[in-house]
Amino acid sequence: MSENIDKRDRAAQFRLRLARAMEERHVSQSALARNIGVDRSTVSQLLTGDGARLPNAHVVGGCASALGVSADWLLSLSDRPESAAELLAGALTVTEAARALVDERIFEWHQEAAGYKIRYVPATLPDMLKTRAVLEWEYAPHLGRTADQAIGASEDRLTWMRRAQSDYEIAMPLFEIESFASATGYYRGLDLQTRQDQIDHLLALCDQLYPRLRIYLFDAKRLYSAPVTIFGPLLCVFYAGSHYMAFRDRDRIETFTRHFDTLVREADVTARDFPGHLRALRDCMR
Repeated sequence: MSENIDKRDRAAQFRLRLARAMEERHVSQSALARNIGVDRSTVSQLLTGDGARLPNAHVVGGCASALGVSADWLLSLSDRPESAAELLAGALTVTEAARALVDERIFEWHQEAAGYKIRYVPATLPDMLKTRAVLEWEYAPHLGRTADQAIGASEDRLTWMRRAQSDYEIAMPLFEIESFASATGYYRGLDLQTRQDQIDHLLALCDQLYPRLRIYLFDAKRLYSAPVTIFGPLLCVFYAGSHYMAFRDRDRIETFTRHFDTLVREADVTARDFPGHLRALRDCMR
């Protein structure tokens, strides 16, 4: 909306928008007058005047609050009638993230973004790229008898990814894959054969899916990223442990897309070099 709108046009637009909001919410002149603490004649004048004068801030704010719209919209400073609280609620959602292998909500986001590039910084090795043995080692103690069902769902997601038209870019810290190979930190206790099979599985996936699947490794001493998935231009989702925080406003999506692009641009191991790095790690595993 142009900020150079003529005063008379702005006043006329105010009257039109006020009348529209009252009609849509079935609010009478008398009811609006009571809500904002003015005489009914004042509301009538707001709706029928023909001059360039706008009401004072108190009246505009009262009308906006009573009708559930933004004052900026009434004054033609915005094309969005929603209040700031409603805009924020639509732009940011918080969804519970169960301690489970496959979360249906995040899978829905993957499906929604089919055809767009999906950028991903995982919390550990990406679940959909793990072998069944690694998934069982990691999740069976928590999921119990439902582990097989959850693992099957993870395998279904990988099958879906193979068929989808999305490109996947994954950026991980160098230490993540190195900790896995050496069974240190998070991966302590994972046996050698399972780790070797996982490395072989990653090598096979890189061979089959490149360039649609590209994995980069960055140095966490120089760069940092929280776990985040950016679903094309649609939304970005942060993993906070017990919850996902999802943003849909364009500015934030663009900000975190640039952040991810920095991880890729400054990666110590590029997608082309990743298979060679995996082979070198496998040769040193014991």
